[in-house]
Parts: sequence; C-alpha cells; structure tokens
Amino acid sequence: MTARHDTPDLFALSEIHGPVQRPGDPAYADEVTGFNLAALHTPDVVVGATSPDDIVTAMRWAKATDTPVAVQATGHGANFPIEKGLLINTARMTDVRIDPATRTATVAAGAKWSHVMAAAAPHGLAGLSGTSTDAGVVGYTLGGGLPVLGRAYGYAADLVRSFQVVTPDGRLRETDPQHEPELFWALRGGKGNVGVVTSLVTELLPLPRIYGGGIYCRGEHAETLLQAWADWTRTVPDQMCSAFTILRLPPIPQIPEPLRGGFWARVAIAWPGLPAEGEALIAPLREAAPVAVDTVEVMDHAALDRIHMEPQDPLPGRESCLLLRDLTPAAIGTFLEQAGPAAGADHPLLMVEIRHMGGALSRPSAVEDAVCSRDALYFIDSVGIMAAPPAAEAIEQATQQLYTAMAPYGTGRTMVNIHGTPGDEQDRARAWTPEVYARLRQDKATYDPSNLLRYGHAVTPA
Repeated sequence: MTARHDTPDLFALSEIHGPVQRPGDPAYADEVTGFNLAALHTPDVVVGATSPDDIVTAMRWAKATDTPVAVQATGHGANFPIEKGLLINTARMTDVRIDPATRTATVAAGAKWSHVMAAAAPHGLAGLSGTSTDAGVVGYTLGGGLPVLGRAYGYAADLVRSFQVVTPDGRLRETDPQHEPELFWALRGGKGNVGVVTSLVTELLPLPRIYGGGIYCRGEHAETLLQAWADWTRTVPDQMCSAFTILRLPPIPQIPEPLRGGFWARVAIAWPGLPAEGEALIAPLREAAPVAVDTVEVMDHAALDRIHMEPQDPLPGRESCLLLRDLTPAAIGTFLEQAGPAAGADHPLLMVEIRHMGGALSRPSAVEDAVCSRDALYFIDSVGIMAAPPAAEAIEQATQQLYTAMAPYGTGRTMVNIHGTPGDEQDRARAWTPEVYARLRQDKATYDPSNLLRYGHAVTPA
C-alpha cells in the first residue's frame, strides 16, 4: 500500500490493497500509461486495483467525494486524455478460469485475450478475440467486440453469459439475462457507461486451429486486388472472414522483412473450416495480382496475431472508423483516391482497412444487446502514428478527408471501440442508433445519475 494519509479526502482509499498514486509519486507515470501513448492521462489519483473489493472501495470513495471515474486495463482504447478525477487501473486483475465442461471462461477485469488463449488452448478451446490478443477482454467486449472470426461467430458481446460489475453507487452486482437484464443489456455494446466490470463469463469455441494469414501484393497492385476482393466477398460463405488493407509500413525493426518499409496491399484471411476448403476458396485472390508475400497457413488459434500483424509495442495512435452500407464501384474509387497509390507513398496513415461484415455479424444476438453495427456489410477503419506535431497534423487532416469522402457510402454510424477521439454528444452518439442511444441514456440515469463515469466515449444521463 503506497497511499499517503495527509490528505483527508484520500483516507478512505487506505483500505485498498493495491497501490494508490498521485501526481509526483514514483510509480504514478507507469500506473497511468496505457498502450496508446497519444492519450496522456493526468488524474488526481490512480488506484491499481487488485480485486473487486478494491474497485468497490474506490467507487464508494468517488461517490462520496463526487469524483469522476475512468477505467483502464491495457489502454488500447485510450483515445481521450483523462484529466483530474480518479483512474482505476485493472491491469493487475488477470485471472482466467476455464471450465471445459461448459466451454466457458471466467475472465477478470484486466486480463488480455492472450491470457484467455493460453488458458483455453490446452482444452482445445478459444475465445472470440479481435485483431490483437494483447488487448483487454473486458473493454473490447463492452464495446461489442469485433472478432477476427466475426462473420463465422458474431460479436464477442454475443457470447457473454454474465458480468460481475460495480455500479457507481458502490454496489457489487451480478447480472445476466435473468438478473438485472437491463444492466446486462447496457453492458454489452454500451461500453463502460453504467459500471466498472470486475469480471465476465464468456462462451468459448471448440476451435484449436484455423487457416489464416495474409496475401500481400505491392502497393501498385492495390486497385486490382481490391476489385477482386470486393467481387469475391459477395460469393464466399459466412465462415470466410477477411479484410482488405492498405499498409505503408515504416522501416523499423519491429516490422519483419520483407514487409519492413514497404507499401503494401493485403487481404487478411481467417477460415475456421477445413484447410483444404479454405485454400480452394482463396485461390482467386492468389491469382488476382502478383503475390509478393503469402503467410496463409494452418495455425494454432492462439497464434491469431499472425493474421493482421498489429503492433505489439505501445505507440501514439490516431484511429477512426465508419460502417459502410455496401462496397459499390463508386465507394471503391473513392477509397483508392484517398488511400491507394494515387494518394502517394508519403500518405500519413499507417493502415487503412476495409473489413467484410455480414454473416453472423448481421444476425441478432440470442439475448438482446446494445451492439448497433449489424446492418453494415463492410467497415472501414484507419490508424496513423502521431510521432511528432507535424505528423500529427497531417494524420488528422488525412483522417478527416478520408471519412468525409467515404461518408456518402456509410450508415452514418461508427463502432464505439474504434470510434477514435470522442467529440461532442452528437459525435459520440454515432456509435448507436437513436433508439439504442436513448435507451442507454435512460440506463445511465438509473445506474449513474451523477455521471461519475464521464470520461472517454461517455453517454450523458437522460
């Protein structure tokens, strides 16, 4: 316990078993820093929670002192700097318990998908991870959770069976479809607006191996590969999951040769069926344009990171996204104008990607939730690395231009986890339909009427 007791307002936090840090304390910077270094947090106090009891104590203190609260596990979604208030860091809570009989995992608040994969793999099971298993399970799932295998199995939120959550009144609650169903609804897709989740129980898949990887062509073949991929996506079964990506990779050691420092067009593949069937399905892509690198192979599900090859080291990132109604010839042309070879080799965005949606991602969850992206057939997202002020300005300008140009082909909505820096209320509301947003505001008024959970992609109480 590292808390000091010379400030009366902090005395109640002395009951917390984890570290309690304030600005100027030795471990403060490490405690507040997440994966996305673009958001530099400066809370008045940060609590390194080690258990649900620590979170209960922290939330009761916040309620008693009317202190706003933010939560961070890995910090992959840290798109908004947390100033003042209380930051609860759950990164120490990494326990994962697998029940092979029920094919479920009980996952603590700070566990990463890599922790789940490692625990589930000996049982031939796997979780519905996104493109990086370094990301936290809870934050990802609260935002709906768009898996690599989403077309085959749906959203991560669809597989949640229950939550343990501390609501802003300081109560530790258990919620599932039968117990406080409205709270259960709001947590699945509503992000962290109604409470601080201490653990969740999620279903696992009997899927020890998959067929996946990337088909890479030189950037000058981007148009040919994109046209072929767009046509191909209209013919493949729901189990075939894929994304088309433009990559402008820097010449740094973290990127493997021969991709390092190159301009690439890639189709990422994830197929959970028989490898021979997957190989036959992707044959047209391999024939569409000259293939420079081909990493598609049978792999352990725990090796999922090899498909999209996302950065594993912290960096300052600017991301954004848009849900697309369809991928028409006009949409393809606009995309290529903004991000393809015509945009130039010095285009500032590291990655611009179109994900194939539909399949299980379009079907309603067995238990209703707040996920609002089921009507999109495609999804575009981008990442830029904010290395220095001039680069940051160029990235911001390129991001705005890309999404302004693609807006006519969009549904008007985003996905909360990849929305990027949240703007005003109208901008934040774009992650949901008007009906779902209104319902979330009512739930916010029920569970957090004082709006303690007001940081990041926040919903205002009705």
